[in-house]
Amino acid sequence: MLKIATFNINGIRSRLPALLAWLDKEAPDIACLQELKAPDAAFPIDEIRNAGYGAIWHGQTSWNGVAILAKGMEPIETRRGLPGDPGDTHSRYLEAAAHGVLVGCLYLPNGNPQPGPKFDYKLAWFERLIKYAAKLHDNGHPVVLAGDYNVVPTDEDIYNPKSWLKDALLQPESREAYRRLLDQGWLDALRARHPDERIYTFWDYFRQHWQKNSGLRIDHVLLNPALAPRLADAGVDRWVRDLPHASDHAPTWIELDMSEKKKPATRARRAKPAA
Repeated sequence: MLKIATFNINGIRSRLPALLAWLDKEAPDIACLQELKAPDAAFPIDEIRNAGYGAIWHGQTSWNGVAILAKGMEPIETRRGLPGDPGDTHSRYLEAAAHGVLVGCLYLPNGNPQPGPKFDYKLAWFERLIKYAAKLHDNGHPVVLAGDYNVVPTDEDIYNPKSWLKDALLQPESREAYRRLLDQGWLDALRARHPDERIYTFWDYFRQHWQKNSGLRIDHVLLNPALAPRLADAGVDRWVRDLPHASDHAPTWIELDMSEKKKPATRARRAKPAA
């Protein structure tokens, strides 16, 4: 089995003990991290290598930041930043090949407060992701898009939508963009494995939301058709959210059966529309 996880660490320096404890216990083969909140020079590469992982990272002082960790190997970087806006200086997308798959690690903009420029940026970034994801989807290679999407796909993915009606994570435009991404043919792995379960990946620090399990599902792992038939399991490492000084997210993971017997069938070509 190949285990791939995504984890919004919410500050890699301050939460490094929790990260190392999780890597030691759960041992994902690939881990995508978001919200490093640290410049490149402050990334704890020595500690991560001592834990048995190679890594690439794209940091940013105080904000954003993404990284890809690969157990027992150095991930091979294939892209740093989304195409489509040369002026975008945010560290939000990183891509690498590792363990036979191509992994895109993303931290989609939050978008609050909305309406306003931050929400406009969120939607513009989403459009760039959708355009680029279409190329990844059809490239013939096994591809994973994992990260903090800052989107609650449906009302079934939140404890109480009425409390969040004005939040950018639940706006119709955010949800519609996520649906258009899935409509390209991506599989939402966690929902595919738990179609009827209230399953969350994020609990904020207010009003005892963690203790009351008042959560949201905003961390998603998407698989293209080359990988979707290999999905064996998916879940959330909730125990990490209960650690002292925890991130407000818990790691979300999938397991893929990469054996030859699970080799996906060749996808039929789409018929071209009549002239």
